[in-house]
Amino acid sequence: MAQGSGIEWTEATWNPVAGCTPISPGCLNCYAARMALRLEHISESGCAKYKGTAKRSKNGRPVFTGRINLDYDALELPRRWRKGRRIFVNSMSDLFHENVPAAFVRDVFKVMNDCPQHQFQVLTKRPDHALELADSVRWTPNIWLGTSVENAMYIHRIETLRLIPAHIRFLSCEPLLGPMPKLPLKGIHWVIVGGESGPGSRPMEPRWVEQIRDRCIVNDVAFFFKQWGGVRKHETGRKLAGRTWNDYPDPETMNGSVAVGRRVRARAG
Repeated sequence: MAQGSGIEWTEATWNPVAGCTPISPGCLNCYAARMALRLEHISESGCAKYKGTAKRSKNGRPVFTGRINLDYDALELPRRWRKGRRIFVNSMSDLFHENVPAAFVRDVFKVMNDCPQHQFQVLTKRPDHALELADSVRWTPNIWLGTSVENAMYIHRIETLRLIPAHIRFLSCEPLLGPMPKLPLKGIHWVIVGGESGPGSRPMEPRWVEQIRDRCIVNDVAFFFKQWGGVRKHETGRKLAGRTWNDYPDPETMNGSVAVGRRVRARAG
């Protein structure tokens, strides 16, 4: 687990699972596949779990192979952190990948259940499988569940997400690959939007972002704008309409009211 994270919307990452399988357009330039390919060749403890999880495609692009490795040693790491923080669960995989054993998913949930000082952010592209397992785990209030919705073809994932009794449900529209002017937000508490970054990144139109932001404002849903992206994402920055948008849902409520986070509400300028 990383004690700090370069991912703007979280504070730490925890990866008891490594590896994944591409299933939708948002996977094309996956940052995790690029990172797994690099980590596989590092001999440090904790990097061995990435062995065989990624390779280079015929055109040289890093891709996941579909191999899933479980890291039992990493399971207990959140218990060692007494200070609470937001933790992105499986930033390098998908907890609800079909090849992750149900028993291991329950082990991960048991750790989250036992660590109420943390807020665990679980993101999946497989909400259908999460729904299948939903009754076999305990959804304590510190577990957030989100799904990726990169364009309008995957809005159906939201319908499935709503059926899962997570305390906070969120959407990751990253990379945002098309307009979603009527994004359904009933039962959703948080939306993250961001452009694709890195080699081969696909462009994101400002109007696509503005449409989602406006829907969040109207529906009282917390809105977080991560980045414009591009090959040099630090040059394009994070400002939308002259300011940064770093809103988080309030874990103390069930209605998704907006809470201002530690790095949030930067003033326009």
